[in-house]
Amino acid sequence: MSRVLGVSPSGYYALRKRPASKRAREDGVLMRQIRTAHTVSREAYGVPRVWRELRETGIAVGRDRVARLLRSAGIRGISRRRFVTTTQRDGRLRPAPDLVERRFAATAPNRIWLADITYIPT
Repeated sequence: MSRVLGVSPSGYYALRKRPASKRAREDGVLMRQIRTAHTVSREAYGVPRVWRELRETGIAVGRDRVARLLRSAGIRGISRRRFVTTTQRDGRLRPAPDLVERRFAATAPNRIWLADITYIPT
């Protein structure tokens, strides 16, 4: 296996015996604090808010480092948007006539005008 990976057996075993680097130890401590901030937010916070939360508690850390740790742990923020009903049809009124009659192919330019509702988040 060491031949395939291009490392010497002694180098492999030396790496296994070597203690974790200072950066790796700090990442472990920071990851526990990140998980705590993420859990307290009911798993809603992503990189920007977790980073801000850490900064407010006095932990000096870069945003890219928080993003790297979140990505490596598979942690993502989620959005809990409520569904908002923007239009409620008045049942007493007659609906608008279907002038296109479900045929959306125009015979010439500027004959059929359509619109879609893009302001509703999906």
